[in-house]
Amino acid sequence: MHKSPVYALDFDGVICDSAIETGITGWKVARQLWQEMPNEPSTEMIDLFRLVRPVMETGFEAILIMRLLFEGMHAETLLNHFPTSITAMIKRDKLDINQLKKLFGNTRDQWINDNLEEWIEMNPLFSGIINKFEKIDSDPCYIITTKQERFVSQIFEANNIKVPAERIFGLDRNLSKQQILANLLVQHPTQTILFVEDRLPTLINVVNDSRLTDVELFFATWGYNTASDKRAARKLPMVTTINLDEMLNL
Repeated sequence: MHKSPVYALDFDGVICDSAIETGITGWKVARQLWQEMPNEPSTEMIDLFRLVRPVMETGFEAILIMRLLFEGMHAETLLNHFPTSITAMIKRDKLDINQLKKLFGNTRDQWINDNLEEWIEMNPLFSGIINKFEKIDSDPCYIITTKQERFVSQIFEANNIKVPAERIFGLDRNLSKQQILANLLVQHPTQTILFVEDRLPTLINVVNDSRLTDVELFFATWGYNTASDKRAARKLPMVTTINLDEMLNL
C-alpha cells in the first residue's frame, strides 16, 4: 500500500532565499555593538556574507560573520574555520550569546515594524515554491527551522501560504531537528516523512540517529551549501541529492 507523504521542510535555503535579509539584519545589530561601522552594508559585504552563509546555523551568527568580514577576515578563512573564529570573537569582545539572539530578533522586529514591505522583499521565496504549497495542501506539511517562528509566519502570510502556527517548529521550541522528526514519526505512523534540508551537518545528525531510519532524507542543492557539501551528500547512502525542480515534484 502506498503511504501518503508528510513534508518536513527546512525554511532558509529550502523555501526562502533569506541571505540578503539575514546579512543586513546581522549588519544592523553589529553596528549597534561596534559603532564605527557604516550604517548600511555594501553590496560586496552582502556577497561575501552569502559565501559564508552555508556554515551559519542560527540567525544571530550573522552579527559575528558581518563583523569579522568588516574587520577584514577573508570569507574563505571564515568558511573553513567558522567555529573557532566565532568562539574567539565571542571571548575577545566578551559577548553574550543569549543577548545576541535577543538583539537579532528585536532588530528584525523593528525592521518589520518600520517597513514590512521592504523586509518581505529581502526574503524572496525560491521559484515555484508557492505553487508547491498549493499542491501539497491536502498533505500535512511541517516547517523545521532554526529561525524564530513569527518570522516564518510573516513571510508565509505575505505570500498567501497557509501553514498553521502549530506546524512551524522554530528556534522558540528549543528542540533539535532530530527530536522534531522523531515526534513526527510517532504522530504519523502510517505515513512517510520526507525531510528536505540544505545543511549537510544537520542531515548527518539525522542519518546517525537510529530512531530516524524511516525518514526519507533529501539534500537541497539550491540552498546554502558548498561544492564540497554537495560531493559529500552524494556519498551518503540514506540521502537523496535533489535540485529545486526535483523538490517541486516530490
